[in-house]
Amino acid sequence: MTNTVVHKTDPGSISGWLNGLIGVLIFSGSLPATRIAVLDIDPFFLTFVRASIAGVLAIILVYSFREKCPLASQFVSLIIVSLGVIIGFPLLTAIALQHVTSAHSIVFLGLLPLTTAIFGVLRGGERPGIAFWIFSVLGSLLVVGFAMSQRSVASPAGDLLMFAAVLACGLGYAEGAKLTRILGGWQVISWALILSLPFMLIASFVTMPATFSGIGLPAWIGLGYVSLFSMLIGFIFWYKGLATGGIAIVGQLQLLQPFLGLSLSAMLLNEAVSPLMVLVTFGVILCVVGSRRFSR
Repeated sequence: MTNTVVHKTDPGSISGWLNGLIGVLIFSGSLPATRIAVLDIDPFFLTFVRASIAGVLAIILVYSFREKCPLASQFVSLIIVSLGVIIGFPLLTAIALQHVTSAHSIVFLGLLPLTTAIFGVLRGGERPGIAFWIFSVLGSLLVVGFAMSQRSVASPAGDLLMFAAVLACGLGYAEGAKLTRILGGWQVISWALILSLPFMLIASFVTMPATFSGIGLPAWIGLGYVSLFSMLIGFIFWYKGLATGGIAIVGQLQLLQPFLGLSLSAMLLNEAVSPLMVLVTFGVILCVVGSRRFSR
């Protein structure tokens, strides 16, 4: 047996949208923090060690709250979550950031709401209306169009890696949200982290650098952020928001993530941000509001 926390999906839920927004705010710092970290840390080691740190914290959480082990039938979903958001997205983005700038990679996140919505239909059984899809596609086109207008450094290899990362992440989001309706948000990400922990620990030791002397303080801070916030805390709010407000609907909040991330990149990495971003951001907000308006 396992503890169950049943979330009833309500597209108009303020709680769902609030939790989703907090999750997006936390995730917005992930790519800039990763970009800072990979300047000194090997991307493979970064991917494995961040999940290992979060996995140890997840064990402490599960033990402290005396959570029972999930049912055998739920482990397939937990494996999909692990492969999508714990291994796939972090590893692919870390490698991609060796080829492209943080600002360029962030624009691919404009496709994430659309992929999340599609997987929400395929895996979560949701059926948004036509008007929702119009706003969702329009919002994604605004983000992609903005990306095309920027003179950021592009790389075919980096772009393909980012696209694969978005697909893996969308699947992991939808699958985790579906399971959150039964287990609860922090339980899902905690068990997924624990499930992948043995492999992550072994991989961390295999890819561990011979010395840590060349790793500066900014890289350590970046590692700390992606381990604690990107791998654990952000998912607690995000999965609860998706499960309560709807995978496809609340997932549209991710349209704001590229612009929040670009702002952080400008402040932390001195990467150029066009004034056009303000206008496009306003259009994206209208698309998010429109998707919520026609969510029922």
